[in-house]
Amino acid sequence: MDWVGRAAGLRQWSKGTTRAPHKPLLLLYALGRFQREGDDGELRYSAVEEDLKRLLAEYGPPHRTSPAYPFHHLAGDGVWEVRTDRGAGSPGTGVRELRASGATGRLVPELRAALRREPSLLGRMARVLLDANFPPSLHEELCEAVGLDPEPARAVPLTAARRQRDRRMREKVLTAYEYRCAFCGYDGRIDAVPVGLEAAHVRWWAFGGPDDVDNGLCLCSLHHKLFDKGVLGVDDGHRILVSQRFAGHGPAARAQVTGLSGRPLIGPQPGAAPVAAPHRAWHTAQVFRGDPRPAAAAR
Repeated sequence: MDWVGRAAGLRQWSKGTTRAPHKPLLLLYALGRFQREGDDGELRYSAVEEDLKRLLAEYGPPHRTSPAYPFHHLAGDGVWEVRTDRGAGSPGTGVRELRASGATGRLVPELRAALRREPSLLGRMARVLLDANFPPSLHEELCEAVGLDPEPARAVPLTAARRQRDRRMREKVLTAYEYRCAFCGYDGRIDAVPVGLEAAHVRWWAFGGPDDVDNGLCLCSLHHKLFDKGVLGVDDGHRILVSQRFAGHGPAARAQVTGLSGRPLIGPQPGAAPVAAPHRAWHTAQVFRGDPRPAAAAR
């Protein structure tokens, strides 16, 4: 059985490039539990519901959604099974029904046996789930959130079936923005080597985002993470958006985040392609959280 292929091919609700990482998040959570506990323990819906809600709120799409959806539907992908107090099978996607029926889920027996025979399989499955659904900047913290050891997930070689990234993208994007963060202007170096500067995909690579300058921003490590978490965005006028859902009251939060609202991007240099409208629109719809704050008052 090609379990890595099954993880890569989870059937997800789709409409264009809309994000729907509900099933991948549940499967990562279940793999984390298996890695930590190594037994056949079932996950009772009522016991894991809050954990799954937090994962969806932090790593799912901007709109609110229910963990009942993947708990029920993942069983159709051949990696997960659901039982209730009445026997095998899920009662559906209703939260009340899942709670009242004592619904539990776990990895199917064949997958559990394969994971015991071949411990590296878990890392390969985790890697393909991460690569197919989330940007690299979130991989390590997402592994921590679901209780997975990130090292096995990192050490998996590329396969021929997966898209190859353009290793030149970082250099091309940093050059276009003259080695400065497009949000704050940070341009630090150690000796002659840039440090703390990264090439961020606007439309995530996992969702068809190309390795092109017009899909990239040069960002410092802090602003890259905030951009990928939906705290920051870019509007049609190439100005910085800050989510109203972000809260930070200290001087650092004001200077580094809320004070950026409405500021124009720094760069790219003349002749370099700015962020293309379709990529900006995708990020605003699929990643940016809530409504933007008003532009910060000029000092």
